[in-house]
Amino acid sequence: MNKTAEPMDETARQTVELKSNFGTIPNYLTLLRIVLVPVFVFFLLKNKQTEAFLVFLAAGLTDVLDGLAARIWHQHSVAGLWLDPLADKLLIFSSFFLLSIPDFAHPNTMPWRVFWVVLGRDLLVVIGAAVLFFLKIKQSFPPTLMGKTSTVCQVLTVLAVLFFNFLQKEVNLLGWLYDLTILATVLSGLQYIWVGISALRRK
Repeated sequence: MNKTAEPMDETARQTVELKSNFGTIPNYLTLLRIVLVPVFVFFLLKNKQTEAFLVFLAAGLTDVLDGLAARIWHQHSVAGLWLDPLADKLLIFSSFFLLSIPDFAHPNTMPWRVFWVVLGRDLLVVIGAAVLFFLKIKQSFPPTLMGKTSTVCQVLTVLAVLFFNFLQKEVNLLGWLYDLTILATVLSGLQYIWVGISALRRK
């Protein structure tokens, strides 16, 4: 005799939902980008400029494709909201850090001030978001316009340095790109601060 299925409790339901949400094409592409980060780091540490440049391009391509897949097939998930920025930050931080060391980035080496500004802005954002989350003031933190702009500047800066190092050509004009990245990162940090203050005022 068939038995009537018992209703799942809340924990079981959330577990099933999490698994179904995780198994999406965008999430698999994001995981691939995370896997490519240590490969990228390995090539830079071995001074293989060509391979590092190609791996960074491949990682960037997965970022574009997972965004397109999420929009086309409407495959947005909670896991993706956490994994996607994690993959981006791992790639960006490892790039800025290693490309600031002359032994691993030549003939073009980033100034350390760019790395510290990018790191400081993100630490500030993470701390502020954590405070708002634990105070139950704000539960979601979508990127702002300046946040997206600063990310574009950061990616273009890494691409430019990797590309000219791939060509083994020293380019002094990269200085303006460093300054533009710093400016966009600082402005985005100020915008996030304003968003946080506005949320506190509404509370």
